[in-house]
Amino acid sequence: MPHMIRFGVSPEKEKALRDRMAACGLCEEDLDETFVRSGGPGGQHVNRSATCVQLRHRPTGLEVKMQKDRSQAMNRFFARRRLCELMEAE
Repeated sequence: MPHMIRFGVSPEKEKALRDRMAACGLCEEDLDETFVRSGGPGGQHVNRSATCVQLRHRPTGLEVKMQKDRSQAMNRFFARRRLCELMEAE
């Protein structure tokens, strides 16, 4: 079983995301994840830490970049949710 990533959300939301990813055919093994520094408002914390998440789904080439939250864990959650939305739209 692959390593389970914790996103800092409730177990219900995490399970819902995992179920949605499975329904879309998204596997953690197919994702390339990189972290970059966020820009914009948020003070020194945002400018010093790599909270922005860039996610690429290798089989489809779909990419998302998420810097919605100051937390890297939350941005990882939001990036995966956005990737599901893109997969469902195809």
